[in-house]
Amino acid sequence: MQYSPTSIESRWKLYWAKNEVYKTDNHSDKPKYYVLDMFPYPSGAGLHVGHPLGYIASDIYARYKRLKGFNVLHPMGYDAFGLPAEQYAIQTGVHPAVSIAENIGRYRAQLDNIGFSYDWTRSVNTSDPKYYKWTQWIFLQLYDHYYNLSANKALPINELVKDFETFGNTNVSAVHTQDILFSADEWKSYSDIEQQRILMNYRLAYRKVSYVNWCEALGTVLANDEVKDGLSERGGHPVEKRPMMQWSLRITAYAERLLNDLDRLDWSDALKAMQRNWIGKSVGAQVFFDVVNHPLKIEIFTTRPDTIFGATFMVLAPEHDLVDLITTSDMIESVKNYRDYVASRSERDRMAEVKEVTGVFTGAYTKHPFTEEHIPIWIGEYVLKDYGTGAIMAVPSDDDRDFAFAEKFRLPVIDVVDKTQNPGSSRQDKVGKMINSSFLNGMDVKEAIQYMFNLIEKEGIGTRRTNYKLRDANFSRQRYWGEPFPVLYDQNQLITILDESHLPVTLPEVKDFHPTSEGKSPLASAKFWVNEISGYERETDTMPGFAGSSWYFLRYMDPDNETAFASEEALHYWKDVDLYVGGTEHAVGHLMYSRFWHKFLFDLGKLPTDEPFKKLINQGMIQGVIANLYLQKEKLEGRHQFVCAQLVSDDTLDEYIKIAVHIDFVSDYGTPKSYLDIVAIENFIRWRPEFSNAIFKSSTGAFDASSSLGQPNSTFRIYLQSEVGKMSKRYFNVVNPDDVVARYGADCFRMYEMFLGPIEQSKPWDTKGIEGVQKFLKKFWSLFVEDDVFCVSDEKPTREELKILHQTIKKITDDIERFSFNTAVSAFMVCVNELKKLNCRKKEILEPLVRLLAPFAPFITEELWSQFNKGYSVHQSEFPICHQEYLMADTIEYPLSVNGKKRDLITLEAGLSNADIEKIVLENDQVLKWLSGQQPKKIIIVPGRMINIVV
Repeated sequence: MQYSPTSIESRWKLYWAKNEVYKTDNHSDKPKYYVLDMFPYPSGAGLHVGHPLGYIASDIYARYKRLKGFNVLHPMGYDAFGLPAEQYAIQTGVHPAVSIAENIGRYRAQLDNIGFSYDWTRSVNTSDPKYYKWTQWIFLQLYDHYYNLSANKALPINELVKDFETFGNTNVSAVHTQDILFSADEWKSYSDIEQQRILMNYRLAYRKVSYVNWCEALGTVLANDEVKDGLSERGGHPVEKRPMMQWSLRITAYAERLLNDLDRLDWSDALKAMQRNWIGKSVGAQVFFDVVNHPLKIEIFTTRPDTIFGATFMVLAPEHDLVDLITTSDMIESVKNYRDYVASRSERDRMAEVKEVTGVFTGAYTKHPFTEEHIPIWIGEYVLKDYGTGAIMAVPSDDDRDFAFAEKFRLPVIDVVDKTQNPGSSRQDKVGKMINSSFLNGMDVKEAIQYMFNLIEKEGIGTRRTNYKLRDANFSRQRYWGEPFPVLYDQNQLITILDESHLPVTLPEVKDFHPTSEGKSPLASAKFWVNEISGYERETDTMPGFAGSSWYFLRYMDPDNETAFASEEALHYWKDVDLYVGGTEHAVGHLMYSRFWHKFLFDLGKLPTDEPFKKLINQGMIQGVIANLYLQKEKLEGRHQFVCAQLVSDDTLDEYIKIAVHIDFVSDYGTPKSYLDIVAIENFIRWRPEFSNAIFKSSTGAFDASSSLGQPNSTFRIYLQSEVGKMSKRYFNVVNPDDVVARYGADCFRMYEMFLGPIEQSKPWDTKGIEGVQKFLKKFWSLFVEDDVFCVSDEKPTREELKILHQTIKKITDDIERFSFNTAVSAFMVCVNELKKLNCRKKEILEPLVRLLAPFAPFITEELWSQFNKGYSVHQSEFPICHQEYLMADTIEYPLSVNGKKRDLITLEAGLSNADIEKIVLENDQVLKWLSGQQPKKIIIVPGRMINIVV
């Protein structure tokens, strides 16, 4: 009976699958517990060792809760729609469905290889029509509902139509972007097209013209976080701002609930802060400025109405609707050129810390509502069209960006707040006394703010308002590989939504995955599909990646249901996710959209809870070591020169660029002494033939690749520069978990990833310590097996052995509950070492120890458990219970003091009464010596700690 991880793991994987050990039932008398991983996009590269970190942690916890008597739902699926598969199809002609299926097969094999306790019968794939039928159904519900502020929930749009027919919209309490007031009679007089256009201002799923990040090379709209420095993050292609008719989701209707409900979630403070900042609630005033010589008003939102006398210019977003209407003829060309420039900038770049201030004067002016002075109107990229009103009153004395703008374009600055009594305060701080502000002079800032709120409303130039930084979600993508919209358009572009009975609307087969020349989705070229229903055209945009991932956790509850996204029974049993584990890269977008969809479905009465995820843990990253060669920027006679890291100093760094080397070529990888020898250089050149004529310089000489390849030189080494960074194909430092499992076993891989450090922290992948975990598992095995024979006895354990076991049970239980898995692994090592010293082979100790280790090392524990002939899996057993009586020591060592000074050290039996202790103490030789025949005034006994005799 040898310890062979490979044979053990293959045997028990088959057993678990055949016997459905991890299958979860929706009907159980046990309490439920739902453990969820953020499901992966199945890329062609497969998993690297960083991906399973969170999966292992959640699997340990899921196994632990099962052993503790819970009915545990622990599923896994695939976020399978998205741009990468479509780009792969464009490059290779392989249909996204084919490549995704292959990738899913690879992922499934890798996940099984690590021994996860997923219930694979519940697996979901967001690109499966049986799944996205319900994504389309949820979209239709969003389209058919609006947000009623009085009820503080979503209600059917038909109820709003009834209100319009009865009262018009004058007193309607709803979230909307409708500017025009109308009566009931006026509503009834509107055409179908006009009514539909009005309702779009209220629907939770609606169409509007939006400025989007358009990437011509990729043929699609990109989210802000997919654009950097005006280029797509994927491929580095140019991105421009373009107005397009897009579907959007009115997530802003839920802003206040999304904000307030964070308080009751068991999430980290840092994560909650990220969500709060993204929502960005601010209380301020909506103020209107008249445009000089135009019947137009500019609407601004400000949290500082007290500074209105310091407004010396206005700034509109370059895309603002009024720009074309107010720009004077002499400024048209300058404005156009500037808007072209801004179109190439992403919102993230525009919102970043300003290094170069840009802007253009429109030639137009507004009239100050109090002084009636004319204020110039500029456009500037730091103002965004969809944030607030897309316009600001610029107060350079009290805002850093406004000040930089005024300084660049020599615009006036009027100090309106005296902060001399508040040294160290910034421009933005709401402190000080008002100056140069007419009737506000002398007021404290906070007093002036409230005064202006009231005055603005009294004068009819604005209203008090709450604003949010959160913006509605763009929901259209010009891609093939996404969920089709269940929407039809007639010849007048009137929308008809499909009945539920016509779902799913499935993707047609297409031969060309490129977008059309007009920038439309590849679906637009599938004319047979677009015009399939007589008199109508289908929507050719598809939904974004976050559509399917915003509700997938609900489908796991009842994945095969054909009549609903999940049955009422299943939803009320599982309710919500008890533990969600995933990366911080989803801390805002995915979590915000999931919470929004969940609250919406709760409003519809479909869910029993209004928050999806009770507890959330963000695991850190396992980082890779990037091994770089230093390449000299200046060539030598047209030849590349690589220089040993030992020859590069801080003063000469600017003379080199770093070239990442594939880790397979590197000796002493991951250490400061990593290097390439001659064989490695030959491999590097075969891999990167553009360097076939390079010269490699070390501290001991040089190696000429063009003339020396194949010639032995065992002493030559060129040392590399190592740095910790992201594990990525881009840096050629990806470590495949299959390779680690093949060498060390899955149990060793699992425990080592946990042993690397706290789950929330990022840490570099380093196998220096993995042999220690491997030795631990072998030592654990040797407690049970000697000379290939299972030799556990029925002999009764000693108190010392019981103490070691129950101390470990207590420690491991506490550590699992705190998600401190690294310290748990250490505790196991200590326990096994102590039992090994005692040569303990007793069943009463080792059998509970197997159950204790099972969540961490499922294969070795299953193998050893089978030797106890229980007839069922160790993962269907019970977690061991700590008995406190075994934690108490048999004896206690007491310092013995007289009048507070230590005079002796005595060992007493544990559990003695105070009377017994006093009797023993008064017979102690040292005590008798210091008492000198006197009777003590008092004997103070602190149980388990000290004894003091007062004479």
